[in-house]
Amino acid sequence: MRRFLGRRWMSTSTVGWWDNVGPAPKDPLLSITEAFLADNHPEKINLGVGAYRDDEGKPIVLQCVRDAEARIAGTEYLESLSRQGSLKLVMESVKLAYGENSGIVKEGKFAGVQAISGTGACRLFAELQRRFQPDSRIYLPVPTWSNHHNIWRDAQVPQRTFQYYNPASKGIHFAALMDDIKNAPNRSFFLLHPCAHNPTGIDPTDEQWREISYLFKVKNHFPFFDMAYQGFASGDLKKDAQAIHIFLDDGHLIGCAQSFAKTMGLYGQRVGCLSVLCVDKNQATAVKSQLQHIARAMYSNPPVHGALLVSTILGDPGLKSMWVKEVKVMSDRLMKMRNALRVNLENLGSALTWEHITNQVGMFWYSGLNPEQVDRLRNEFHIYMTHDGRISMAGVTTGNVDYLANAIHEVTKSG
Repeated sequence: MRRFLGRRWMSTSTVGWWDNVGPAPKDPLLSITEAFLADNHPEKINLGVGAYRDDEGKPIVLQCVRDAEARIAGTEYLESLSRQGSLKLVMESVKLAYGENSGIVKEGKFAGVQAISGTGACRLFAELQRRFQPDSRIYLPVPTWSNHHNIWRDAQVPQRTFQYYNPASKGIHFAALMDDIKNAPNRSFFLLHPCAHNPTGIDPTDEQWREISYLFKVKNHFPFFDMAYQGFASGDLKKDAQAIHIFLDDGHLIGCAQSFAKTMGLYGQRVGCLSVLCVDKNQATAVKSQLQHIARAMYSNPPVHGALLVSTILGDPGLKSMWVKEVKVMSDRLMKMRNALRVNLENLGSALTWEHITNQVGMFWYSGLNPEQVDRLRNEFHIYMTHDGRISMAGVTTGNVDYLANAIHEVTKSG
């Protein structure tokens, strides 16, 4: 039925523009947090959140961040940055990744832009890959951070996978990994985690990295590193960037996404950097201009405040030294909780071996718990984690490690 309104005929029924839109699948981590918050049990534990927590289970503000906050207050106009973002942030970030005295940094042979944390850096690179290497594909490790699949899918870059984790040994499946690299078409793109692999917490040894780098040279593959946890694997920022240095020494041109969300406790500020190494300054200028062009259509300009905090900390020797010490404190607490959980489980007389708790590093423990055991932990013990058994060690504290160990022991008795 239609009615005449002035000069137009209007339908009395509304046009169903969005009738074909259904709800998007829930993010697994958000679902875990929602269920945890709705649970009133006094001993509930959230082991799903991939952000650092102190020994009381609370978010922290690092002292270096507090001092930087006081220093920048009222000293900067909070106007839009250019599309490249903070030049100081970019320069300090690449020095952190590639080394203070890196020739590539000194000679300006890199295209670097501020990014909206690590996710934004990956997304910018995925779009660059789609536009300028349209026949290429990205190889992602099995497993990897689930959002990696979303990022390259939305950039319409074809995806493949390569073996990484060995469920039997709960370690790296190195032979299969090397076979997959060897069998991939020449000039393929590979995403690599340089340290504190998410979700497994398993990193190749330096010798294994050298073998990977050599095979990449033979196959002419492009390595793209997603570095969200520099310092969290060992407590040493330089050591955690060793994989990148090995590839640099072998003459690779690489890409690198960096995030300061976890390592500076700035999850809500979305501070990151994308850098792409190039053969010379002219090529770097061209690539950088394209990254800025991509960013312009995505979000125009990056935010200012977080970039000021990070660049102030990294650019000041005193604040940077303070941050390095605070990163070590956070890393040490994660290691301490790994040791405590392993000792507790072993003291309970478990028939299983738990060496992989302390063999793995960084934020996450890839426990090997199966979905049924994960469900039991949630339903019977109010302990929340992802369905693949990934546990955020930041959620383990001296106050709950005994309870957690007993719960894991109970659900794995028959295993």
